[in-house]
Amino acid sequence: MNAARYSERPAPPGSGLACLWSHELAADAGGPFEQRVVPDGCVDLIWWSRDARIQVAGPDTGPVPARLEPGDRLIGVRFGPGAAPPALGVPADAVRDGRLPLRELWGDEADRLGEALAGAADPQRVLARAALDRGAAAGPPDPIVAPLLDGLSGLPVGAAADALGIGERQLRRRVLAAFGYGPKTVQRVLRFQRALSLAYGGVPLADVAYAAGYSDQAHLAHDVRELAGAPLTTLLRPGQA
Repeated sequence: MNAARYSERPAPPGSGLACLWSHELAADAGGPFEQRVVPDGCVDLIWWSRDARIQVAGPDTGPVPARLEPGDRLIGVRFGPGAAPPALGVPADAVRDGRLPLRELWGDEADRLGEALAGAADPQRVLARAALDRGAAAGPPDPIVAPLLDGLSGLPVGAAADALGIGERQLRRRVLAAFGYGPKTVQRVLRFQRALSLAYGGVPLADVAYAAGYSDQAHLAHDVRELAGAPLTTLLRPGQA
């Protein structure tokens, strides 16, 4: 397996984007590079240099293999959880577990943008600007997104609905449209990402379960295997997640 170069840049503050990123494999790499992509609650717009197309990816409910061929260059912008629907023009559950051409959502504009990125000096910023402009024209994300990300997602559905002043049925409908998952899956994915972040940050694995909000180590191991298809120790290896 050949090493590929992956890098991230911070997104504009308050933009709803998690980051701008690039991933490329040298033309002389000698073979393809494969990586496991695990659920993070995010949606990505990804431009492929090979054919100047832009793809919409996620939000995922399980692990997805990603493959780079020698000479491939990917440019991406990542929407934070719950932030993508205004820019996409569809609810997040419409693209759940999907990898679809942006053209299906944006029409000819997506084709023109893909061609513009090929000649751009800073394609990450061009792609981010297009995403932000579409989102601004459509309006802000659902107002339930921020409080859920601030901690309400950890509450039982009824308690979260009461805190937001809405009914459980409305909460489930709006969470599905904003995040692409139901409330329980949102909780699982965000908790899983907390565990990954802690483990990457050097927290001993014996302490990760409690710190991330799991009932015990077995609970953590079960969720990681279901969401990522591999144990946490595997995910911590370079190029695995």
